[in-house]
Amino acid sequence: MALHLDLYLASGRAVSITVSHETSLCELKEMAQQHFGMAIRNLVSSDGRLLEGAHTLGEVGLEDRDAVTVIAQAARLVSNRGSSAFAMIRDDGTVITWGAPSRGGDSSSVEEQLVKVQQVRSSWCSFAAIRTDGSVVTWGDPKFGGDSSMVQAKLVRVQQIEASRRAFAALLADGSVVTWGDPDTGGDSSDVQEQLKDVQQIEASYGAFAAILADGSVVTWGDIDTGGDCSKVKPKLKGVRQIRASHGSFAAILPEGRVLCWGNPDIDSESCQVPEGLRDVQQIQASGHAFAAILADGSVTTWGDPDFGGDSSIVKDQLSDVQQIISSRRAFAALRRDGTVVTWGDLLNVIPENLTSHLVNVLEISATSGAFAARLADGSVVTWGHSYVGGDSQAGSSISSVPSK
Repeated sequence: MALHLDLYLASGRAVSITVSHETSLCELKEMAQQHFGMAIRNLVSSDGRLLEGAHTLGEVGLEDRDAVTVIAQAARLVSNRGSSAFAMIRDDGTVITWGAPSRGGDSSSVEEQLVKVQQVRSSWCSFAAIRTDGSVVTWGDPKFGGDSSMVQAKLVRVQQIEASRRAFAALLADGSVVTWGDPDTGGDSSDVQEQLKDVQQIEASYGAFAAILADGSVVTWGDIDTGGDCSKVKPKLKGVRQIRASHGSFAAILPEGRVLCWGNPDIDSESCQVPEGLRDVQQIQASGHAFAAILADGSVTTWGDPDFGGDSSIVKDQLSDVQQIISSRRAFAALRRDGTVVTWGDLLNVIPENLTSHLVNVLEISATSGAFAARLADGSVVTWGHSYVGGDSQAGSSISSVPSK
């Protein structure tokens, strides 16, 4: 049976399309992107429900003549806590980069392909971008996954990409996974390929990957010394909602907001020790050897190596109404509801006094191995940290407007 749906942007621009109850949400999102010619972040039903997941339109209850709100993707910053460059997806779906040129900071070789981009991920020395048609563009050091030519034919209808230090994993619309890059750091998933079905989310540590399946269970692969083997805790990994990873360990949010960690205790002895009684965790972020968790009340709990941000006691009174936490290799930055930022950990990554007054109305934060970048409501970007890994976006000025094409 045909379904006639009306898709609306916030600007009032609209289009009517004809689909069926068997059409997937992924296919509907692709149609919206093609009709509007822009990257789409979310689809929302007329009763306010976020339409996501591997479902058909019939399964989510859409009916003939229903209206669907289409939320376009705003400009976004992208990096990796171990990387040396930043990428920014502009509102128009093009991409700009800066930082170490040989490690992804120079994207000129693929500039013409970086259009209609909806997502970018970074390994330590390369980037991978998903375009609105589900195809993938890579650049940077080939030894770190910057060359995806061997699997390019398989990279269709890609929904999500994550990266370890030297490899990438792509989640496709059918719930399967494609990997490339260094086999020793997760670029080869052949041993678990049969288990990688109905995958909902992927996360990566320094050298391994973890995938959450539709039933809430977890599959891991890659370097066993960095969390690639979860066999000891697998019976407890049920109903998993989110996974985050430090260099050598993973942390999973379980029902009731409890947290379970696994990995190599020799590498991450402190970050594997979850605070006793921790509950109501909503989000987790990780630095190189520490974790930070946002609780339901907007407060933050940290654990792990103090030299990597595992001790937030000095700023604990400031960590309220936190909406987002981002990490470099040795520090954390928390974005509060009022648009201000709180940092802790490595002193070289903490906000300099001369920038404090400029960090207001912040919309999002991103980080490389040793630098942070904040995108403000006026469209400008403020960076701090080591200049050679992106801490200076304009080679001499720490405060800059987003470069135009």
